[in-house]
Amino acid sequence: MKTTGKLHPLTQTRRDIIQIFTDMGFSVADGPHIEDEWHNFDALNVPKNHPARDMQDTFFVHGKEKKVLRTHTSSVQIRYMENHVKENKPFPIQIIAPGKVFRQEATDKTHEAQFYQVEGLVVGEGISLGHLKGVLEDFLKAFYKKDIPFRFRPGYFPFVEPGVEVDLEFNGSWLEVLGAGMVHPNVLENVGIDSTKYTGFAFGVGIDRLTMMKYGIDDIRLLYRGDLKIHDAIYSDTKEQEEL
Repeated sequence: MKTTGKLHPLTQTRRDIIQIFTDMGFSVADGPHIEDEWHNFDALNVPKNHPARDMQDTFFVHGKEKKVLRTHTSSVQIRYMENHVKENKPFPIQIIAPGKVFRQEATDKTHEAQFYQVEGLVVGEGISLGHLKGVLEDFLKAFYKKDIPFRFRPGYFPFVEPGVEVDLEFNGSWLEVLGAGMVHPNVLENVGIDSTKYTGFAFGVGIDRLTMMKYGIDDIRLLYRGDLKIHDAIYSDTKEQEEL
């Protein structure tokens, strides 16, 4: 006898995001949850004692080599670019990196100590902010199945220059949903990519935040409590169920 069930909202959103980006020609990359400081911080232009590390005060694992629960999936981008250069593969690079990340957060309706994130990276010749805008516009339109007004605001991230915050118009006001920008030349040089020849853009968005906005969930903590009311709010009896 087959048992039917429903995907968790975060799983469904993650699958939707992956489908959209793979349709756009992106590959999916993955990496370890427990990272070294080089891949999580230093290679991303965040050296020791940099103020930006305070923004991501997180969980460290002490041992012979200091490890950290990754604070973003940017570490996956670093590993992918290192391997790309080592294996002498052709450009452009065009990947997304979805996965769980960890930060020392004061838990409330919009913050959790663990959450899911997807980051994107494109590196090649002549890549510009115009390409970034086009990719995000296509993604948001496909994800929400309608045109969603959005705007760029200047924002600071150590690993991009220039950096931008991206806001969506939501219920009559602007809501910040992701950060993005042009990959900092230092980051490209750290992984062995010639920054005088190649440029790139990167972006990162919280999967939890997108899930909450799409399905009208007002408390991020509900996504981790196993409350079936969340599923009832998203799935109806008329929707196709996932076979388990």
